[in-house]
Amino acid sequence: MAIAPAAVHDLGNELRGLGWVSDLMVAGSLATGDYIPGVSDLDLVALVDGRVDAGRQAALAAIHRRLDRGSGAGAKLGCGYVDGATVAELELPHPTWTHGRFVHRTLSRVTRAELVRHGYEVFGRSPREVFPEASDADVRAAARAELTGYWGLAVRRPWWWLEPTIAELGLTAMARGRHALDHGELLTKTQAINQANAPTWLIGHLSARRCGEAVSLPRLRTAWIAWRDARRTVAYAKRTR
Repeated sequence: MAIAPAAVHDLGNELRGLGWVSDLMVAGSLATGDYIPGVSDLDLVALVDGRVDAGRQAALAAIHRRLDRGSGAGAKLGCGYVDGATVAELELPHPTWTHGRFVHRTLSRVTRAELVRHGYEVFGRSPREVFPEASDADVRAAARAELTGYWGLAVRRPWWWLEPTIAELGLTAMARGRHALDHGELLTKTQAINQANAPTWLIGHLSARRCGEAVSLPRLRTAWIAWRDARRTVAYAKRTR
């Protein structure tokens, strides 16, 4: 287990003080031991007693903005806020603080599996007390849902891949998805880069960026390689349904 940055503990103290956040759990790279300061996002999930209404969301936004200017500056601290009574509803979107603002998104099956297999609590219950066990079959189903869902949409929009962030994320997401489908296991992002379906030079660029080096990816070549890989991987996920 990686040592949590100060921002995680500070968020925990702030949320505990509200009185209506019951649990705060760590997912993502920090949970899997693949966290790289300044590069990785900090992905957290909080369970809330009741709905996050406008007043509560405003209070949470104020906390996050304060931390983003303080101990969380540059840390990419994000957190999804899930009504504890609806945690079993897979398709329900939840307010999620990410990159300086609130969006509404579901708590994905992959994140749920990651929490159960690798996550831990900052306060409150362990993820394994909240979420059901994630079997290998569950991990395969989670990966298939992600590949045929968002990424299935993305491959039908080739112009999206001209955005370097999408292309880079896609290459690692496809490697993680294929591994999950084949083995029922979750790969870290660093492991996924080494298994990316890409030329050696591009894997080298991705590895350097993962280490925090300011390496630029050739936009058109990377977009074409990533889109083609995603199209094949999404088709593979549909065949193995």
